Amino acid sequence: MSARDLLREPVWRAEDLGRPLPDSIHAVSVALPRWQDVIGYEEKKPEVMSRLKCGYPRFVIHPLVAEVAWQLGGGQPCLPLPSPRAAQWCLDFVRRNAGENAAVVEKRGFHGVIPGETGQLALRAFWQHTGLIVSSRQAEAWLAERVPSSEDEDARRSLRRQLAGLYDCAEDDVFLAPTGMAAQFAALQAVMRRSPGRPTAQLGFPYVDTLKLQQKLGAGAVLLHDLRSIASDLRRFIQRQPLAACFCEIPGNPLLGSADLRVIGPLLREHRVPLVADDVVATPINVDLSGYADLIATSLTKYVVGTCDAMGGALICNPRSPLHAELRPIVAAQHEELLWGEDARVLDAQARSIQERMKRHNANGLLIAERLRRHPAVEKVWYPKWEFAEAYEAVRRPGGGWGSVVTFLPKNAETASPRIYDELAVCKGPSLGAIFTLACPFTLLAHYTELDWAETCGVSRYLIRVSVGLEDPEDLWRRFDSALK
Repeated sequence: MSARDLLREPVWRAEDLGRPLPDSIHAVSVALPRWQDVIGYEEKKPEVMSRLKCGYPRFVIHPLVAEVAWQLGGGQPCLPLPSPRAAQWCLDFVRRNAGENAAVVEKRGFHGVIPGETGQLALRAFWQHTGLIVSSRQAEAWLAERVPSSEDEDARRSLRRQLAGLYDCAEDDVFLAPTGMAAQFAALQAVMRRSPGRPTAQLGFPYVDTLKLQQKLGAGAVLLHDLRSIASDLRRFIQRQPLAACFCEIPGNPLLGSADLRVIGPLLREHRVPLVADDVVATPINVDLSGYADLIATSLTKYVVGTCDAMGGALICNPRSPLHAELRPIVAAQHEELLWGEDARVLDAQARSIQERMKRHNANGLLIAERLRRHPAVEKVWYPKWEFAEAYEAVRRPGGGWGSVVTFLPKNAETASPRIYDELAVCKGPSLGAIFTLACPFTLLAHYTELDWAETCGVSRYLIRVSVGLEDPEDLWRRFDSALK
């Protein structure tokens, strides 16, 4: 947590553009306090980009990582990768997409990829979509020539133990990753190895990189976005085309509906198609996917750490899955321990309080969602309690809640959304799951180059997504009510 108490003193005014959230060298969010700042960020306008002290690490190269890249590349465009194998995958991807003149370089145990004249976009795409990134703490250690500590493996072991408790599995069913997307990539690799050449299907409107990962690093992917007809759509598709796996989010982001696993699960079991589920928005505190998912890919960057200052992910091999005996050996054989030890220590320490924090997140999220739903200035609210509620209830744990991510669309949104967003006195920037509230115009941030396509899927460019934090709920509501007025 920064010296500034973001629960009581949020970073939200125009002059705060570019400040790290929280005030830490390792922050994973950045202040984008005005609607036009988000547009300027997406269009890479100098007046916005020059103000950014950091950004979400898969999208904005951290200054410490940039220094490592400069040293590795000798001043040429370059990005570091967390292992020689990751660097080789990246090199192959860049060459496949942008020519043959890319190269791997090595210095003091770090490997980087120099993409050549035409490969910079492919290099950034690999970094973003696979999540195989070098963290700011790892870069800081390399620059300081600091060697790993003997405490690092203890922290990883403790973190695996905690996650095994949350997912009711053995510790050796938990595979750590440097990011949540790297966990998704590990799942994709496993199902592709099991069923080479087969495409995958995305069930429900996806988080942007989950679908891009399947399209660009898999064997192709089909999107079945309509949750109302998803079971029949999947049944028709699976009869025509064998699948390597289906990917889904419970609930989805940003519309917070859930595919009905009670119907989809038996269909996938019948065809022996693995289900890779993402529980980041709900967390394992609120939902139990073990009755349906074969693999669970999750981000530890969000609620598990809570402080918004460390990256991490995990892939869980569900021991109750009938495919466990097939999938776990594949996952284990391909696994590299790439979660940096110093990040693991932060994650392990913070994970100890997630159950208590989620009770408060759930209560605050529900309060804000219910009051937004009743507010005369609000057209629509999306929240798991109401969006395809029966599907969510089927996997909600006894005593579990509906989480703290709330998405809403103001009335007269084209003009009202920018004004409300600008006036909203909470921290505004990418990511979710922090102990302080974070708001963003999600569609602009995630789908700026495909806004028309997103709207054909029912995702308005004017909606505002809120990750509700642990502020005093009445004080927080006053801030929302003021902005809505």
